[in-house]
Formats: sequence, C-alpha cells, structure tokens
Amino acid sequence: MNTPKELRYSEEHEWVKVEGNKIRIGITDFAQSELGDIVFVELPEVGDEITINEPFGSVESVKTVSELYAPVSGKVVEINGDLEDSPEFVNESPYEKAWMIVIESSNPSEVENLMTAEQYEEMINED
Repeated sequence: MNTPKELRYSEEHEWVKVEGNKIRIGITDFAQSELGDIVFVELPEVGDEITINEPFGSVESVKTVSELYAPVSGKVVEINGDLEDSPEFVNESPYEKAWMIVIESSNPSEVENLMTAEQYEEMINED
C-alpha cells in the first residue's frame, strides 16, 4: 500500500497536497484498491465551491459508485480532464496521474485537521 508521507489524508480516503495557496485532491491507493476497476469519474466544474465533508463528485467502479467527500473547503481552479477519457489512472497512479481537482483553499487551517500518513495507515489497518 502506497501512502506518501508528504500528503495529508481524510477519513473518507481522500488525500491532499498543499501547493502554496492551492490544494490538490485525489483518492488514496487504499480507496482505489477497495473500489476495484474504476470506469467513470465525475468531478465538479472549475469555479465551483466545495465544502469540507460535503460530496464534490463520485467515482464509479465495476462494483459500486462512491461519493468523493471534500477534505477541505475552497473554490475549484483546476480539474483533471484526463480522468474523463482515462478513469483507469485512478487504479494505476492514484497520487500522480489521477489527482482529481485543485482548489484555492478558503480556510487553509482545515489541512491541519487531516491525518498524517502514519495516522491514516493506522486507521486503515484497524478496519
């Protein structure tokens, strides 16, 4: 299981990467392995506002459809358009090719409430 140390993690299995005043968001290696083969990704539009702990999109696998929950709040400034044609990137490369959105954070301190890689690994190992 790949859990990059420089990222922060939510209980809903999203990861965040702080990039200055922007935050890149995707789903974890653990989440994609639990979901199975991803066949469709639904993302918000650039300009949309996302709110912490609220759904902002979904991923559809051969097994199920799973909501994506915002780990932080902010305005969407970029979406990963590659996922429309290549949803399998989520399975192949959840941290590099399959980032989902970039937001401008409306409350940067929300990141501090997310788990470190070590805390996230402890949580998934308890399940």
